[in-house]
Amino acid sequence: MKLRLILIALLLVSCGPGQQEPKPETITKTIVAPGYDPEARLQELGINLPEASPPVANYVNAVHTGNLIFLAGKGPKNEAGEDITGKLGQDLTVEEGYEAARSTAITQLGVLKEELGNLNRVKRIVKVLGMVNATPEFTQHPQVINGFSDLMVEVFGPAGKHARAAVGMGSLPSNIAVEIEMIVEVEAMD
Repeated sequence: MKLRLILIALLLVSCGPGQQEPKPETITKTIVAPGYDPEARLQELGINLPEASPPVANYVNAVHTGNLIFLAGKGPKNEAGEDITGKLGQDLTVEEGYEAARSTAITQLGVLKEELGNLNRVKRIVKVLGMVNATPEFTQHPQVINGFSDLMVEVFGPAGKHARAAVGMGSLPSNIAVEIEMIVEVEAMD
């Protein structure tokens, strides 16, 4: 609460009489380091992105509106391309859930690359919703979804840090361990 009051006071002081209110782009600080290359970073990490699989129902993998891309929820795949299934707190450990979330991050990066052509157009990972297939007693949802979040930061650096929700679900499609969707800010198209 005190921090909010301090921020309001600073804003009022900086926008006193005779001054124009700052434009949003002057408030937003750039977090992508000049010359930073997420494509090269993926190579350093030894990650090959899969091709985006087509949707299995009446939806699309991504919707691009303005400078935002909304990615549909995706689940984890093992090295053989099969769904990673099971319920956290019953069939899978937190570590296995973490790896499932990391796998889902790789899948989502594949969708994002297909949509953009090049991940260097990403300005920031904005928001992530991580859903964990879990027993009612399971409470370590954030530790599971960290597998997704950690990889976003490994690939995009500070621009990979995002707002996030990590929640438990009674079930997920085909019994997948996690399903994760995200919103990404990108450079404007020419």
